Amino acid sequence: MKLVVVSAGLSVPSSTRLLADRLAAATAGRASGAVDVRVVELRDLAVEIAHNFTNGFPGRGLSAAIDDVTSADGLIVVTPVFSASYSGLFKSFFDVLDKDALVGKPVLIAATGGTGRHSLVLEHALRPLFAYLRAVVVPTGVYAASEDWGAEGLAERIERASGELAVLMSALAGRSAPTVQALAGTTVPAGSSLPAQGNVAAREDGFQVVPFAEQLAALRP
Repeated sequence: MKLVVVSAGLSVPSSTRLLADRLAAATAGRASGAVDVRVVELRDLAVEIAHNFTNGFPGRGLSAAIDDVTSADGLIVVTPVFSASYSGLFKSFFDVLDKDALVGKPVLIAATGGTGRHSLVLEHALRPLFAYLRAVVVPTGVYAASEDWGAEGLAERIERASGELAVLMSALAGRSAPTVQALAGTTVPAGSSLPAQGNVAAREDGFQVVPFAEQLAALRP
């Protein structure tokens, strides 16, 4: 399986990259089978991203990064917090992707910041962004403030989130496109290959919506 890490850290060394590396190592350790980990450093692609907006063509490095993200079995995305939201560089990279590039793709969201007061950035900024892109965002996001490094709690959040991503990656590997798109939270035709159980909302047009928690439970052995 292919795991791609997108890091929007700007400094060297970067706490954003450090969190990304810890999440990647934990996910690879929890996955069933070998995992090929690729890292996309957005800092190195900033100029190419800007040029893509003005001329419509990705450079060689940006094109390779887009290919990696599009072909990934799972994504870990980590951004520093700027002005109570994700960074402009982070958003710009996902703006240049094709609108369907992340449909049904498992994504773990994470962020770093100087204070714990910004922890809700995961819910008010990152989760809506990837829900709009129709990715399958794992339930647990990971936020690391400056005081979290070396403190209790961060390691547990990393393990919980990486475990959720590993389960989704393993479950979705090799599944058909319609089933993967169903797991993205889109409506699917009644009688499709997605196991439906519990509280399934039926619609008059013959489609049904399966809550994410039940979709995830149906994939577990």
